[in-house]
Amino acid sequence: MDDVRRPLPLKPRRFMDQVRVIMRSRQMAYKTEQTYCKWITHFIRFHEYRHPRHMAASEVDTFLSYLAINRQAAINTQKTALNALVFLYKRVLGTELGQLNFQPSAKPQTIPTVFSHAEAVSVIKQLTGTAHLAASLMYGSGLRVMESARLRIQDIDFGNKCIVVRESKGMKWRRTLLPHSLDSALRSQIDYALALHSKDCEDGFGEVYLPNALAKKYPGAAKEPAWQYLFPSSQLSIDPRSDIKRRHHIGEQQIQRAVKKAISAAQIYKKAGCHTFRHSFATNLLRAGTDIRNIQEMMGHSNIATTQIYTHVVGIQERGVVSPVDQ
Repeated sequence: MDDVRRPLPLKPRRFMDQVRVIMRSRQMAYKTEQTYCKWITHFIRFHEYRHPRHMAASEVDTFLSYLAINRQAAINTQKTALNALVFLYKRVLGTELGQLNFQPSAKPQTIPTVFSHAEAVSVIKQLTGTAHLAASLMYGSGLRVMESARLRIQDIDFGNKCIVVRESKGMKWRRTLLPHSLDSALRSQIDYALALHSKDCEDGFGEVYLPNALAKKYPGAAKEPAWQYLFPSSQLSIDPRSDIKRRHHIGEQQIQRAVKKAISAAQIYKKAGCHTFRHSFATNLLRAGTDIRNIQEMMGHSNIATTQIYTHVVGIQERGVVSPVDQ
């Protein structure tokens, strides 16, 4: 269960546990919690384990400048560290950092690696079973790997020809494309998930984790078919949040390992992985003339500037520029 938050004490004494309590009270995504905690811990260690209450803007400046100068961190890396520390001081310690004067990173922002359509198809062809369908959804619907792994049966809306992404980054909901070519495979996967759920119920199990305390509000919902995971794990396990034995979804690492092997088998020599399918989804839509606002909505980007990065990927190929060697 690589996406399950570890339980916290009712009255946490450790500082980082107190930080996590505040993050969870604000319904922050677990990935964000992990990332912010990593940077806060790094900041504390960098300053030889001084408590953040005894530090202020000057120590934050020193740390962020260190990332830019000594670590040669990319702009986005430095921004993430900054966001984590601003959250620490503003939300946890109740203090405004004020004006910061750190050295900004000079390492330029890179454009994302993308697959051509032929490359994406060749990678997917190397995959089988769950990994094949999950990769097809990442490429065909623009899902992140964890969004694919977390899909529930009710998220596949055949009637409206869309996929509802409910537990995405930033806890935002969105709707995206449901590829018609995946209808048959998805129906078969749903049949498999429901058959496995039926057997679990017969064996005295069958409950699935429900977010946001829905299990208390709707006691019977945890066993309803609609809430079951589309990609259930092959084994039952103990949920550390409740000590209940139940079936979780497959882990994102399982898909990532399969995709990494498939990329190698397809002889594609790019710095690529699962997220490359998502980048390729957006790029190919843009290349096909899809309005960038629609792409932003399907990708779940809060800021249009994030989506506009794909214009740099498409730009050169689509301007009719021909290399002299090809003339």
